[in-house]
Formats: sequence, C-alpha cells, structure tokens
Amino acid sequence: MTFSPALQITDLNDFIGPSQECIKPVQTKKTKDSAQIAISGEQYFEVTKEGQQKLEAATISLNDCLACSGCVTSAETVLIQMQSHHELTQMIASDKTVVVSLSPQSMASLALKYQTTVEEAFARTNYFLKSILKVDHVFDIHLAKELSLWTSAQEFINRYQSQKMMLSSSCPGWICYCEKTHGDLLEMIDSTKSPQQIMGSLVKQVLRTKLECNPDTIYHVAVMPCYDKKLEASRSDFYNDVYRTRDVDCVITTGELERLFQEQNVQFAELQSLFEPNFFNPTGLLSRTEGTSSGGHLSFVLRHAVRELFQIQLTPQDVADGNNGISIVRGRNQDFTEVFFTPPGHTEPALRFCYAYGFRNIQNIVRKAKLKSRTRKLYDFVEVMACPSGCINGGGQLKTENAEQTRQAEQLYQSLGVTVSRLDEWLQFQDLFKTQYHRVEPLSEGLVAKW
Repeated sequence: MTFSPALQITDLNDFIGPSQECIKPVQTKKTKDSAQIAISGEQYFEVTKEGQQKLEAATISLNDCLACSGCVTSAETVLIQMQSHHELTQMIASDKTVVVSLSPQSMASLALKYQTTVEEAFARTNYFLKSILKVDHVFDIHLAKELSLWTSAQEFINRYQSQKMMLSSSCPGWICYCEKTHGDLLEMIDSTKSPQQIMGSLVKQVLRTKLECNPDTIYHVAVMPCYDKKLEASRSDFYNDVYRTRDVDCVITTGELERLFQEQNVQFAELQSLFEPNFFNPTGLLSRTEGTSSGGHLSFVLRHAVRELFQIQLTPQDVADGNNGISIVRGRNQDFTEVFFTPPGHTEPALRFCYAYGFRNIQNIVRKAKLKSRTRKLYDFVEVMACPSGCINGGGQLKTENAEQTRQAEQLYQSLGVTVSRLDEWLQFQDLFKTQYHRVEPLSEGLVAKW
C-alpha cells in the first residue's frame, strides 16, 4: 500500500525504546569544542578537530508530527499507510459502495486557490468525484457537525452542574497529545465524537440501512484539512469488530484531493458544477455552523448554556460581537481569546469560556488547569485546536503564502450561509455520537528525559 507523497513513512521496525529515528534524544553529548557543518552536494558533514564525519539524513514519520510522546510504533504507522488517495482510486474499481464526505474547510481552501466561492468549489468537487471518478455518493458533513454541537452542549450542562471544566474533543491532534502526555486531563475532555466520526457512524449505521447493505460493503472516505484526522479514523474505538470495518475507512487531505485532480488531468477551473439533494442534505447546498471555521463549539455551547441555565436567548452575533452580557477579552496572540457571560444583575461572569489554538496556548491552558492550589475552575469550557488559526490552517490544506491568505480563507468560510437542520429524526441515533479516550503510558523512561 502506498502513502501520500506529501509524507513518507520511515522504516517500520517497532521502536518502543530509544533508536536513531526517535526525535527526542535520550542523551546529548556536550563538548568544549564546537563543530561546524560542511555541505557537499546533498551530503552533510560534521567538521571537528579530529576530522570530518558524514551525517545521516534525519527521518520522520507521520506520527512524529502527531503529538509525539517520545516514541512511535509501527502499529500506528501501518494503520496510517492505508489512508491515501491511491487507496480511494483502487476502491472505486472494487465492488464496494464508495462514499465521500467533504469538509467545508477543505472547500474553502480550494476556493481560495482557484478564486471562486466555497459553494462553487463544493459543486465542482462533487462533479469531479461523481462524474469523473465515479464515486457512488458524495455528502457534506454539515449534519454531523450540527449533531456534534448538540451532543457537546448537552454534555456541558451536566458538567457545569457538577462543577467540572470541559475541554473540546473535535481536534485529534489535541486528543493524541493529551492521551500521550497529560492523561490526568482526559476526564475533562468532552466525550462527543468529532464531526468526522459522527459522519462515519451515520454512513456505516444509518445510510447502510437505507441502502440495504452491510457496513463492510461501504468504503467511506473523508476529505479533511488535517493529517491528524487519518490517525483519528484509525482508532480502535471506531472499528466494528462484527463486520471488521472502520467508520471512516480512509481520510485524504485537501492537498491529496488536489493531487487527484492533477492525476486525472483535470483543470479545476473548468469542471462543471453539480448541486443535488441527498440523504443527509435535502437541499444539496453547502452551509456552515455558527462560530469560527474550527466548528463553532464555543459559540453554540455558550448560547445553549445561557438559554438552559439563565433562560436568556443569545444570537451567534451576540457571541461574536460581545453583546447582551457577553464580554470578549483578547489574549496576547490572535489564537487565544476569553469569552465571558455575565447575567443581568450580576457583577461576576457566570460562564467563562475561551479559545486556545496552537500548542503554545494549549500548554498554558494545561499548566494552569493542573494547578492544585486553584480554588475554582480555570474555565467552564475551552475550545482547543492544535493548529494555529484553527482548522482553516490545518496541515493538510493547500499551502498559503502568509497569514493574510489564511485570514482570507477564514473569510471565505464565513461567507457560507448558516443553516440549522431539524435534528429530531437524527437524535434517535445519539448513542452513536459518544466515544472514550485512553491514557497512553510511556513504555521507556529514557524517552521522556529532559533535554
């Protein structure tokens, strides 16, 4: 099986203990004499008083990027290997029903590069997948996002009434990091599946009933802005032991989708548009949820909590602009913002929320949340994303030249209309929307040494 050329898998020897490929050195030799690096062609040499020594090229696997805990196993790497756009093209030729779910962040990335609207990018991609690649079904994940928000909001009410802080769960990079390095915080994390995995459950458990087939006869692909989503899809929690199939069989990034265009000799700007109603979206039109391009959890959960706890109706614009009891405190960087709600007649906030994007801000949140001397919750809810600027700037997106282009991609996403679906008929499946997390203990003390 081949992996995306964007990332190459290294040697698959299991290395639980220290090895040459570990990115955390166990011991660093310190010498009085400094060394210089000489370059000859594509070779690098360390030059010391004793002579010249060739340096080995550094190797890094995908999982090194996914919240490294000091070691990587080939078990994870093999799972990731099965997720590439080449796997998708092979499965189209099989007898399986191929289903593709598209994220709006990926469509915004395409829209930015090809200077079109997000709706048009979605319609052209839909046409490409169905008319050229001959995929059986194409869906957007809007319904799954709405169900994820609703489920998170319900869980927040229970946690708030129990005086428990809640951390969002839709970012797999954050979940992986927490499981491997901060297992004591797992109890704070929302047990709601990400929209990707809720969509996986809907496809393999609900759509298959309509299609009158078994889950293992469906091959489900998700197009996402983030490489970490590949690892999320590979989690054992999302594997059906009875039918021996995953809820999401393959995740390809926006960049891999573009390579599919190129390999099929397709000019994206020349593709036709295809809008059509489908099982999960009666209009067939792409839309977004409220809040930022990272899913809108803070906005939705906050508004739901204010309505349920204080019987006050807030609009998404109230949360965005800081009106009707909402106050917004910007942090020292653009990826950290506090959002407070103070009910009428109160002098102190009753709800304390915040955004924390990027590992610098995540580490600050983690450090403060662990302070044993704290007499009250740090926050009631934190929307956590591993990538600076959130999902719109995911590692699997088409590359932008600067922060201004990332801002433009966010604006394109925000240009989508906000729609609210009737969820009643879907809430009967709410048992499918929950998951769990697992603390990963370090297997080698050496790998967690300070350096």
